[in-house]
Amino acid sequence: MTLKIRIRMLAIPVVAFAIGVLSPTTSVAMASPATTSSISASSTSASSTSVSAPTPPAAKPRASLPAIERRVMCVTCKIPLIVAESPQADRERVFIRGLIDEGQTEAQIERALVSQYGPAALGLPSTHGFDLTAYLVPLAAMLALAGTLALLLPRWRRRARAQAGQGAGSALSAADTARLDADLARFDR
Repeated sequence: MTLKIRIRMLAIPVVAFAIGVLSPTTSVAMASPATTSSISASSTSASSTSVSAPTPPAAKPRASLPAIERRVMCVTCKIPLIVAESPQADRERVFIRGLIDEGQTEAQIERALVSQYGPAALGLPSTHGFDLTAYLVPLAAMLALAGTLALLLPRWRRRARAQAGQGAGSALSAADTARLDADLARFDR
């Protein structure tokens, strides 16, 4: 294997890691001896001087501290970690940064937070068991409200039309008509 091919093999993961596409664990895996031997075998069989570099695997989305801070809580303050300013919140941030540096995904980090601090660390309840009621009760209340309005709204409209029909038939008294005409004449001047 030529020196040019080796430099190219090592440069691709380093550049990809530098621009944030790959995590440190992925870049090390790409420069492993297995990858080196597969590239050298393909480059020796090719007769051209140009060797195409292997395409890196699809990069998984990298977790970020602000994104995780919005979704987890400070276990002592009981407020979102993004606005918490306690020593415990700082310890949680350090723990999260360490997990991000290890290349873990957001789901893995959330699982690690639950195992370290308990379910109180999550900002949202889980979607199974009794915690599911936190999602179902508001939905059921909204559906019940919509059903109640669908039943009562036609009644209210009919009652309002009936009252409007009764009120339209009554005429003003002679005294009220005279006073209304006097007021309108005053504003016409």
